[in-house]
Amino acid sequence: MPVMRETEFMGEVVWLGHVPAGQSIRADSVPALSLGFAGVAGERHEGENRASCVRMTNLYPKGTEIRNVRQLSVLSEEEMQATATEMGLETLDASYLGVSILLRGIPDFTHIPPSSRLQGPDGVTITVDMENRPCVIPGREVEADLPGHGAAFKPAAKGRRGVTAWVERPGALHLGDQLKLFVPDQRAWAP
Repeated sequence: MPVMRETEFMGEVVWLGHVPAGQSIRADSVPALSLGFAGVAGERHEGENRASCVRMTNLYPKGTEIRNVRQLSVLSEEEMQATATEMGLETLDASYLGVSILLRGIPDFTHIPPSSRLQGPDGVTITVDMENRPCVIPGREVEADLPGHGAAFKPAAKGRRGVTAWVERPGALHLGDQLKLFVPDQRAWAP
């Protein structure tokens, strides 16, 4: 019996980004991404393993080598628009946020269950780690181009920053591709 339940939800790929290795999280818009087991070649978040960051200090000292479940940043176009509106902007450029994949069509996207899968037409499959909590770094990118708006990003993005994910099955993604959502077939935790 399968442990992943296919849903009726499909997300259309409306934007793809490549975040070059370096200091900035600003993404370059690209028409396609080639996803390998280590993520996207040449990217800031590439690698099967990574150094733990401040988000993991209750488990490991900062810099401890751990599995890289943050290879990709996946956001919802609808949630990103709601963030822009709350910030007082007409739109928000996905490049500021270090987006790998921007999807349209999956409601309440940021809160899809951890371990959900998104599968593309060629079988490429990414596994959702968890919600990507907002931080100040994207706000700095916003501020650089839209002075006076950067500090508004973190509070406006709360609960709508998307998810982090890792590549489970390599393949390619192109603009316009449809990603099918599969969720774990289990009841909610009830201790």
